[in-house]
Amino acid sequence: MSSEHSKPAWAPSFGQQDYRLINDETAFQGYFRVKRLTLEHKTFLGQSIEITRELFQRGDAVCVLLYDPAKDSVVLVEQFRVGSLQGPSPWMLEVVAGVVEEGESSVQVAKRESIEEAGLVIGEPRRIIRYLPSGGGCDEWIDLLYAEVDSEQARGIHGLPEEGEDIRVHVLSSDDAIELVNQGVINSSPAIIGLQWLALNKLSLQGAVDA
Repeated sequence: MSSEHSKPAWAPSFGQQDYRLINDETAFQGYFRVKRLTLEHKTFLGQSIEITRELFQRGDAVCVLLYDPAKDSVVLVEQFRVGSLQGPSPWMLEVVAGVVEEGESSVQVAKRESIEEAGLVIGEPRRIIRYLPSGGGCDEWIDLLYAEVDSEQARGIHGLPEEGEDIRVHVLSSDDAIELVNQGVINSSPAIIGLQWLALNKLSLQGAVDA
């Protein structure tokens, strides 16, 4: 039987010492940055190859799944997303999220963004997972956290106008939110991962409240 302390079923074949950076140049610099990197790394056949890759650098982010275990409801936010222009709609339903500024911890970002985007004050969040959503070409890490809230306090329009934010708060039952994932309506990876985690863990979360 496996446990969180048992030996992982997989580990990388190579490590940081098994590649070298040959050249590093900035291909584009705007709000985001694109680097053009030339590297050499070991191969599974015992040789080495040289490759050139473009790397999109946008900074790390923190996302927060806001859950009310007493009412079995989640607080999600809706906002315009330029990356979804070719999707069903540019307005996406997501968890609260924000970019990590220099010197900030994930907890600080989670608390700040919960107030800015949903008008909610949270306690100490817990980590669901820290993951790399698009490792093939982007170095952004997402720290996905969980925090409990009183969903009756969640309402209205939020966001920072000076940053072009226009955010509407939605409160849904957890079952309805998870069904939106199953239907493909919720298509943001932090929301999908967070809600699937909630589906696996909500009975224990509710039990902690009842205890």
